[in-house]
Amino acid sequence: QTNWTFEDTLSQIGLGYGFLFLLGFRSVRWQWSAFALIVAVYWAAFALYPLPTPDFDYAKIGVTPEWLKGHALTGLAAHWQKNSNLAWAFDTWWLNLFPREKVFTHNGGGYATLSFIPTLATMILGLIAGGVLRGQRAPWAKAQWLALTGVICLGAGGLAGALGLCPVVKRIWTPGWVLFSGGWCFLLLAGFYAVIDLGRQKAWAFPLIVIGMNSIAAYCIAHLFERFVFKG
Repeated sequence: QTNWTFEDTLSQIGLGYGFLFLLGFRSVRWQWSAFALIVAVYWAAFALYPLPTPDFDYAKIGVTPEWLKGHALTGLAAHWQKNSNLAWAFDTWWLNLFPREKVFTHNGGGYATLSFIPTLATMILGLIAGGVLRGQRAPWAKAQWLALTGVICLGAGGLAGALGLCPVVKRIWTPGWVLFSGGWCFLLLAGFYAVIDLGRQKAWAFPLIVIGMNSIAAYCIAHLFERFVFKG
């Protein structure tokens, strides 16, 4: 039977890419505005979603007491708790609209369909970065812009997590993670751009070029070896 799921990586990219394509025809102001709106509204939606009641049975949604002891979120951050947040609630409705062998109650890893929305915010950061590299700034000014933006995003995401305003959680792609991971991506891009494009040190990057040009193939090969070749 078909296993209907929209929580995996390729689904997240696919669900958001159409919107990203349309934003590619708009000005950078539109792109930044869309990014800010997505991050703010998605954060508010989670923050306003009610917390579970004290007698909520986490065991039924795949969250063990042992897991909670080491990973439970408190305060405002608890609104992003694994399998008891807004995105989890959406999936308990959405995924059960499709024919299933049994009722969907939770994703074992905590992944969720709605994560494509903040994933789109991350994709917008990539769109903006590409615009900077293709823009009219002087070469070193581009590297400086990318590095400075990276520091700002990394600091903002880390601070939001440290203050408990929004946890930095990759699996549900929290707004804090959007900023934190986006900051690292900007910094790495600035470094690679400085070394490869400005420093003309290209030869060492050939393996990365091959992987980058065949990223979907590499993704499939990785899962083929992990789940088929070695496990049988």
